[in-house]
Amino acid sequence: MFRFFLTPVLYQSLSFSPTEAKAIMESETQKTFSFAKLLSCHSHLAYFFNVLSFFIGLSLGITLCFMSSHLHITHLFSFSSLLPPLLSPPPSQLLPQAPPPFLPPRPPLLSPSTSVESNITWQPLMHNMDDDELFWRASFVPGVKEFPFKHTPKIAFMFLAKGAIPLAPLWEMFFKGHERLYSIYVHSHPSYKGFVAEDSVFYGRRIPSKPVEWGKSTMIDAERRLLANGLLDFTNKRFVLLSESCIPLVNFAATYSYLLNSKQSYIGSFDDPSKVGRGRYNPKMHPAISISQWRKGSQWFEADRRVATEILSDKKYYEIFRQYCRPPCYMDEHYILINILMPEQNSNRSVTWVDWSKGGPHPGKFGREAISKDFLKKVRFSRKCGYNGKVYEFEIKV
Repeated sequence: MFRFFLTPVLYQSLSFSPTEAKAIMESETQKTFSFAKLLSCHSHLAYFFNVLSFFIGLSLGITLCFMSSHLHITHLFSFSSLLPPLLSPPPSQLLPQAPPPFLPPRPPLLSPSTSVESNITWQPLMHNMDDDELFWRASFVPGVKEFPFKHTPKIAFMFLAKGAIPLAPLWEMFFKGHERLYSIYVHSHPSYKGFVAEDSVFYGRRIPSKPVEWGKSTMIDAERRLLANGLLDFTNKRFVLLSESCIPLVNFAATYSYLLNSKQSYIGSFDDPSKVGRGRYNPKMHPAISISQWRKGSQWFEADRRVATEILSDKKYYEIFRQYCRPPCYMDEHYILINILMPEQNSNRSVTWVDWSKGGPHPGKFGREAISKDFLKKVRFSRKCGYNGKVYEFEIKV
C-alpha cells in the first residue's frame, strides 16, 4: 500500500497595484485550475495504483500461502535431509504441536532399558518401588498367553549375597556366549559399595535391597524380592535361587536345556519326623497348616514362572510363618509349602547339591584341599535323578 504526503506552502503578505493585482490573480486562478486538474489526475493515478497494488498483493499473498503450506509439509518430513541439523528450526516453529495424549501416571523410572528383540520397555533393576508395589506389579499374569513380539525364553539367576560374588570369575565363564538366554539379579546388603567392572555379567545387576538376618523372615523377603524383580521381565521362564558360594556343575547349554524342557519345578519338600523337622512345627499354625502338611526342604530352589508367581502372591501362609516360625524354626527351610499350593508342579528335590551329612544348622564347607576331579564327579553323577516323570542315570558331558 502506498502513502502520499502533501507538503504545506507558506505565503508571505506583499503590496501590489490594482492592475498588477488583477494580473496576478488571473495568473493564480489559472495556476489554481491547472493545479486542481493536476491534483485530480494525481488522485486518479493514486487510486489506480492503490487498486493495482491491492490485486498484486492479494495474488502474491495467495501464492506465498500455497507455497508456504507445501514447505511446512516438506520440512516436517524431509527437513533434516535438506539442511544441516544446526540450521533446522525447532519443531514448534513448523506446525502447532498437538497436546500430548492423556496417559495414566506411572512410577518414576531410571533410564529404562529396551528388550533386544522387541520394542517392549522393561523396568530397570534399580527403582523406587516398595515391596508392596513391587510384589503387586510382579504378580500380574497376562490373560493372553501368546506373545505379541518375538522373544527368546530366559533363565533368571538370582544371587542372594551379603556383598560381592567371590566366585564371579567362574560364573563369567559359565555365562560367556549366552548373553540373550539369561538374566542376573543380585540382592546384596544395601550398605555394600563394592566395585564391579563394566564388562562383568554382574555389572548393574543389583536390585533395591534391604538388610537380611540369618534365620529371620527377612531372608524370605529377600528371596521374594528377587523373584519379583525377575517376574517383571516376561521373557524369564525359570528362576534359580543361588548363594554367593554356589558354583555351576555343568555348562550353560546343559543347564538351559534341562530347565527349559522340564515340566516341573525343583523345590526340596519332604516330611522329616525328627527334631529339626516336625520338631519345629508350632501348633499355633493350626488350622491353616496342620502337622501332616508340615515340610522341610532346601532354601535353594528352582521354579517355573507359574510357581514363582504363586509364591510371590501368597499372603496367607507368609503371615503365619512370620508370626510363628522363629529360631529354632528357620523360615527359609519350611516356608515354601509347595505341597499345599501346587503339589503336582514340584519334583520334591532341589537342583542344588548341599552336604548336610555333618549335621547342624549349616551345610558342610569345602576348601581348596577338598576339591578334586573325583569329588566333582561324585557330586555330579553319584545318584539317579527323576526328570519329567522318568528316572535317569547318565553322565552329562561338559
